[in-house]
This record gives sequence, structure tokens and C-alpha cells, in this order.
Amino acid sequence: MRPADRSAPRLRRAASATAVAIALLAGLAPAASAAVREAPGAYGTDAGRRLDRTRLQAGLNAIQEAGVYGVYSGVRDGRERFDGAAGLADTATGRKVRPDLRHRVGSVTKTFTAVAVLQQSAKGRVDLDRPAGDYVPELLPGERGRKVTVRMLLNHTSGIHDYIGDAFPSLLKGTTESLDEHRYRTIGPAELIGYGVARPQLFEPGTSWSYSNTNYLLLGEVLRKVTGQDPERVITQDVIRRAGLRDTYFPGTDPRIRGAHARMYESFYGIIDPPRDYSDYNMTWAGTAGALVSTPQDLNTFYRALLGGDILPRRQLDQMRTTVDVKDETGAVAMRYGLGIYSMDTPCGPVWGHDGGVFGAGTWALSSPDGSRQFAIGYNLMKYQRLNEAGTAFDPHPADAAMRDYRDRALCGTTAPQTPDPAAKNRPSAPSAPQAPSAQGPSGEAPAAPRALPPVMPALPGPLSGPIR
Repeated sequence: MRPADRSAPRLRRAASATAVAIALLAGLAPAASAAVREAPGAYGTDAGRRLDRTRLQAGLNAIQEAGVYGVYSGVRDGRERFDGAAGLADTATGRKVRPDLRHRVGSVTKTFTAVAVLQQSAKGRVDLDRPAGDYVPELLPGERGRKVTVRMLLNHTSGIHDYIGDAFPSLLKGTTESLDEHRYRTIGPAELIGYGVARPQLFEPGTSWSYSNTNYLLLGEVLRKVTGQDPERVITQDVIRRAGLRDTYFPGTDPRIRGAHARMYESFYGIIDPPRDYSDYNMTWAGTAGALVSTPQDLNTFYRALLGGDILPRRQLDQMRTTVDVKDETGAVAMRYGLGIYSMDTPCGPVWGHDGGVFGAGTWALSSPDGSRQFAIGYNLMKYQRLNEAGTAFDPHPADAAMRDYRDRALCGTTAPQTPDPAAKNRPSAPSAPQAPSAQGPSGEAPAAPRALPPVMPALPGPLSGPIR
């Protein structure tokens, strides 16, 4: 989930001018591709790809030293495991992070929702190529409901607009007050879907690709219709429990995270200064599109079970990994998006997974195609990047380069090349006593009014639309 709306002209202009907003590229007809298969020898058990715990911990330290408050991660290769962490869970008290902290995982939720829909497809209750309006006519009426299929919702080719901008309207006006005004709001999926559906179509259904959280709230309501149960309960029973996950759950209307977790700080590209603590937040605004709480270890277990064939029948897993190409502004394929999961390239071959971001919390979970090797990472400072003077692109940030290096080291071992860090000369040192970010509690004082957003602001509603590439 990303707090921005693609319809705002200033956001569109910024997105088209920078490579970090690949998810916003409308008008590019997606080319369907077959499910990506593991290249022979891409992943193996040779010494070069074994887990080097010392170097992996050094990679986490580098992310923290580059300016992220806290980072926690799990890496697995067969039976080998590495669990590590670096930095602070709470900047006010100095509490340290640890590897197994619970964390809001944002759009990683979409893989879970997609799996539940595909399970119903395997049972014959959902036809992926049937009009979505047949299942939820009250939410997607008329011609649009007849043209948009369930598959188009799953792979973001529906052309339905994202609801985020209307759910947090101050963002469209250039300020971030909505983030605080709606912290404890409970809002239902029908209202959120209504925001997205009320907007004009971005393109004719099935002719292009555009990331939209509205798609995945609609899928949740399809689950409700065909099962007669709350969709979050269906996902919990059929996906979370089936995968054997112990620390993954939907929070419902509870704004708090149960169990040990880090505080979660939002900078919004320097507009919220110092970054504000958003670890308490009512996540009904995200629902089946992005409300899950999990841990790096649970995410590794989930993707291993999914890609290993333990959660879906082979036919449905193959459909899940049938993708459309997502291209950047140069026409190059930046990622391949399937049904709630995407594939991207690394130095040792393609990997599968998803990323996620909510206010104050970022997540990335990727796995080798067979589920044998994987990594997941959570971090508790969001939108730490800064725009260039023109307001059209992000300046290189050392934390992004460090995150890429850690990803490749985790997935590829010592075979991964070191990514040049163009911002190394500007690398900030980790603050010994960081200023405590502001916070707003249920009975606390309201935070100071945020500054206005820059004249041009990048929109970030899609996967990997942040600078981490």
C-alpha cells in the first residue's frame, strides 16, 4: 500500500520523469508471458551460495548505518538459516531490534489473498476468466463489471483506479494531515472500493497494467460472496494456518500490534520531520490488500510452502506464475507481475515474491522459484529518500544501495556482485542518540502540522515503486 493517488497531475508528472515509479506507467500494453522457470544451475548448494552469516550481518549493519533506524531479516537455504537484525526498535528508549519482530507487511498481503482466491478456483467456486461483476454486481456494476474479469483483478490489468488518494484526501492537496486524522478510523471495504470505482477507468480492461489496491479489496469481497465468510477469516483458515504460520494475522480494527514489534516511523520524504511514530494504526483502510502483520521468518515459511507446491495445486500455482510484463519508461521490463506475486531478476536468476509498505513499515520477501532459498526483510523507517532539486526524481540514497546488496547476498551468496553506491560519499553515519520522533496517542496531543509537500511529488502506490531496485 502506498499513500498516494495516481490521478493528481503533479504526481503523474513526477512518476513519468523518474525510474522509481515504474508501477505508474500507464498506456504500455502488457505482454503476457509464460510462468518463469528456474534456470538450470541458477540456485544450488555450492560453497559460493552457502549462507555467510558474518557477511549477512554486515549487510544488515550497512543498511542501518546508511540511515534506516532498524532492520530485521531472515534468510533460508535448505535447512540453513540466518536470522539477524541491526539498529533500533524504539528511538526514544534505545531498545534494539531483534530478528523475529512482528511487523506490518503491507502489500505482501496480496499474495495471501491471491492464494485464497486460487484455492476457491481449484474448488470450482471461482472462474478466473468470468466477469468480476457476476460475483459482486453491487460493487462493480454495469459494463465495467462485465468487462473486468477476476484474473484482471489479480494481475492489475483491470484499469480500475486506486482508492488511496480519496481515502487520505489531504495527500491530493499537498499535505499529510490525513495520516493523523484517520489513524483510528474504521472504514469498510465497500466504501473504499467505491472511491476507486467512482474514478474513470485508467484504460480498457485487459489492455495495460496499473497497480491498484482496489483490485484486492474487490477480491476480498469475491471471497466473501463465494464462501459466505469474512474474507480475512477465510485467508486465516485456508492460507495462514495451512502454511503453519504462528505470527501472521489480520489485526481487524485493533490499531495495536500484538506481541513484540518495533515502532514504525514515517518521514514522507522529509515532510514529516522528525519522522512520526505510526506503529499504532487502524488498518481497515488496507484490508485484504495490505493489512497483514507477520515476521520475516513466517514470510519465508509461507513462500517456501507456496512455491514448493504445498498450498496450491500445480495448475493454480502455474496460473499464479503466469505474468504480464511491467516496463519502465525506457521500455525495459522492470518486473513480471503474476497473480498476486511477481518475478524479478537477480545476479543468480529470477526470484518470486512481493514487497509492501504502509505508514512507517517496509517489507520485502523474495524466494528462488522452487522455494529452496529465500529472504525476507522488514524495516521501520519509510520514505527516507529525498527528491532532487527539480522535484522530479529521488536522489541516490545509500540505504537503497545497501538494501540491494543485502538482497543479492541473501539470495545469491558470494556469487553476487557488489552494487556500486553512487551516494557513498554522502553516506550519513548512524546517529548515536537520534531525536525521538513525534507520536500521537489516543489521548495525546496532536502532532505539529506537517509542512506542505513539494510542488512535484512522486506517487508510490505500486510494488517496487520506491527507489530500492
